[in-house]
Amino acid sequence: MVIFGDDQYENFQEDLVPPFCVHIAERFATQPFLKSRGGPPRPNVWGDPYDKLLEIRGHPPAARYLTRGLFQNDFDVAYACRPLHHEGLGHAFMNTMLYLDYDRRGWDYPIIPCHVNAYGSSLVRNRGGARHLFDDSNEDVNLPAPAPRRCLALGQVVARVLRPSPWRIVLVGSSSWSRAFLTEKHHWLYPDVSADRERFEELRAGHYTRWRDLSLEALQEAGEHELLNWVPLAGAMYELGQPPAWCDFLESYLMNSCKSAALFPPQAGG
Repeated sequence: MVIFGDDQYENFQEDLVPPFCVHIAERFATQPFLKSRGGPPRPNVWGDPYDKLLEIRGHPPAARYLTRGLFQNDFDVAYACRPLHHEGLGHAFMNTMLYLDYDRRGWDYPIIPCHVNAYGSSLVRNRGGARHLFDDSNEDVNLPAPAPRRCLALGQVVARVLRPSPWRIVLVGSSSWSRAFLTEKHHWLYPDVSADRERFEELRAGHYTRWRDLSLEALQEAGEHELLNWVPLAGAMYELGQPPAWCDFLESYLMNSCKSAALFPPQAGG
């Protein structure tokens, strides 16, 4: 399972921020309920102890196959064979694993985390949280995220590389869309619901090129930084000619973000 997800000042900080990075490891051991950026342990719906250790299998042969294929298709990405600052998986990847195994039956499918620098200039400014709300002296380094067109192209190449591979592959986009704490025009109180509605209708109709043609500035104004984790998934579906088989959208002005979900039919032959 290839997961497109962002990093919020977990593994990538001022010393290295790649636009994209494939993680290559035999296993990923993570304590998901410890606060990764300080603060008390987080309670959880399963009642797991705060120091619970979860181990998820990686798949180095498939991860190397993907990375090599990206290079051969003129799409240069970073790759990492061990953590940099944060032990185990960042929360965008770990939360995917927690909820896919919601019934706690165990997760035995190997994963390939694929990092997308969705936060761009906000990564260092926010330190992975909401620091910008309380410290206006923190300078915005103004270094951008990869453009939506580049994220969509990544997904296209991933589909092209993995489709003839010897493995059965699942692609996952892990994120919320507009986030209240990123939406300055709403005084950081509620997400940009109308922008999310537009993105959802584009997704439902399979109009993936609408996402490709979005400007980075428009996404950031709407607080939709994390949509960049979905754009590679959309790029893969665009390459394969697949609209969603099912999708849904839950709007909210009270939660930090609206919620979106989609499923795409498997390709014939696996």
